[in-house]
Amino acid sequence: MLLTIDCGNTNTVFGIWDGARFVASWRRATNHQSTADEYYAWLRTSMSLRGLDVAITECIVSSTVPRVVFNLRVLCDRYFDTRPLVVGKPDCALPVPPRVDAGTTVGPDRLVNTAGAHDRHGGDLIVVDFGTATTFDVVDTDGAYVGGVIAPGVNLSLEALHMAAAALPHVDITQPQRVVGTNTVACMQSGIFWGYVGLIKEIAARIRAERDRPMRVIATGGLAPLFQQAESLFDTFEDDLTMHGLTVIHRYNKDH
Repeated sequence: MLLTIDCGNTNTVFGIWDGARFVASWRRATNHQSTADEYYAWLRTSMSLRGLDVAITECIVSSTVPRVVFNLRVLCDRYFDTRPLVVGKPDCALPVPPRVDAGTTVGPDRLVNTAGAHDRHGGDLIVVDFGTATTFDVVDTDGAYVGGVIAPGVNLSLEALHMAAAALPHVDITQPQRVVGTNTVACMQSGIFWGYVGLIKEIAARIRAERDRPMRVIATGGLAPLFQQAESLFDTFEDDLTMHGLTVIHRYNKDH
């Protein structure tokens, strides 16, 4: 069994892949202070609660938080007797290397999303990921990551607005009934919601114009369905794109 670990700035997702499908997955808050022993105790308890008694023999890790990688490596080595593949490290090959400026380090999550999206949808894609940041990844015809856009995440923007303006409350993101709000909460929700709808539409349109070709938009991340219900912003929504990308990269490294 393959253990896939996608560590983001806010959450870390663990999944168990049997070669054909994910038999289980779990999400927990990212904490760089978690030790390998704590990860193992939590994972084994989670597996037991699902009635899973499987042997993990391989591991792959993608992490946007460098400080957690060491303990995840120890987890794989100490408890599963395997050296994990770590996306972005020299010993983890990609199906197609990124084509970006020399010396540029591309986030592992963006490389994984690129691999997963190309495997499912081919090339000429814009992958929009609603995470701590809202990222746009441009996938070329052959599956190479060729650049993109990074914007503040939706929840990050709401939190910054609340913290920087003492009179503004913390609000949850939702689609407002009207654009013009008649109270503070409605005004904030409208600004964030319709502001991000405009951001997504405009950036996608400008990428298409700059690339001068049709490009499909693939969305991932928990807030994507919320924005899709207001406008036809995306061609496809993939809730497991990053985890799928990890299996694609793992398979490529086994075959090569």
